[in-house]
Amino acid sequence: MSARRIRVLVVDDSAMVRKLVSDALKADPEIEVVGTAVDPYAARDKIQALNPDVLTLDLEMPRMDGLTFLKILMEQRPLPVIIMSSLTQRSSDVAFEALRLGAFDVLAKPDGPFSFGELGPQLIARIKASVGARVRRAVPRPIAPTGPKPPAPVQRARTRAASPRDLILLGASTGGTEALREVLTHLPAGLPPIAIVQHIPPVFSKTFADRLNELCAFNVREAVDGEVLLPGTALVAPGNFHLLVQWSGDRYRVRVVSGPAVWHQRPAVDLLFKSAADPLVAPHVLAGVLTGMGRDGAEGLLSLRERGATTFAQDESSSVVYGMPRAAWENGAAQRQLRLDQMADAIIRHYDATPAPASMPYAASSS
Repeated sequence: MSARRIRVLVVDDSAMVRKLVSDALKADPEIEVVGTAVDPYAARDKIQALNPDVLTLDLEMPRMDGLTFLKILMEQRPLPVIIMSSLTQRSSDVAFEALRLGAFDVLAKPDGPFSFGELGPQLIARIKASVGARVRRAVPRPIAPTGPKPPAPVQRARTRAASPRDLILLGASTGGTEALREVLTHLPAGLPPIAIVQHIPPVFSKTFADRLNELCAFNVREAVDGEVLLPGTALVAPGNFHLLVQWSGDRYRVRVVSGPAVWHQRPAVDLLFKSAADPLVAPHVLAGVLTGMGRDGAEGLLSLRERGATTFAQDESSSVVYGMPRAAWENGAAQRQLRLDQMADAIIRHYDATPAPASMPYAASSS
């Protein structure tokens, strides 16, 4: 007897998008499109009648907007929801609010039958990853402080003098926008420079960086090719471009480049990590792989560890999708597994005088 197929309900007011998405999903024998809905009211009735495993959801619909529907859904009948959003500034703001409310992931919405491109395979991969993943409840809305940056926690004395080569590298995918917000908003100002790759569509990456900049004690912005990566600053890879770091004279500069996708991703975590796997740089690097589907980051993290970097991966219990962290743990790239709520303190402890094995607390792989 064959395994039960994944039941998907497609919710979108555009007939063209409903057909494009449905046709793409029907091509996969493991997925069954059990129905489509033109608005949240129709979706509510079909959820009750058809009992889908996963929803794809448009955010801008008549009668009830997608955010309101998502909030009600997560309170009353939580299930994995993949947002299909147009690539505009306003839509990206709303999409990040959807992630806060518990949406599994966000994909850029096709704007025509010839723009579907690789969206079909991406959507199929996310639908399969969402089955069995943790369905997150809404987290409290982060409140951006008014006026100057928020006061940072007092940082303790370091065991060694700060090196200009000190560098923090973080990579994440599905579930990563909320995970990175959790980590970065608990870090103080004055840490070494931070470079971040989050798998994210174009336009969304700038919105993501801007939102973090409002909440963090240090400056966060979307990276620009050739700019200096300074202490007290975090740079986020632009969507659809790879982010690299290079030691230049007495400081780091970033490269923002195009090029082939790696592990079907651009930006790719592996390329960021491998760019810092220089024997003169890696011993000064602290690098981690957070929640996400696939294997991106595992090879690059291993290259860093083999050259003296301190490395970690998010543990299974706190990951929305334990794919990338699992790969980094199983191939020996990560020295430690950390729960999400441990990471900020672990990063701070790495740079202060608190003695701890390998400078970092850890969680067992079964936690």
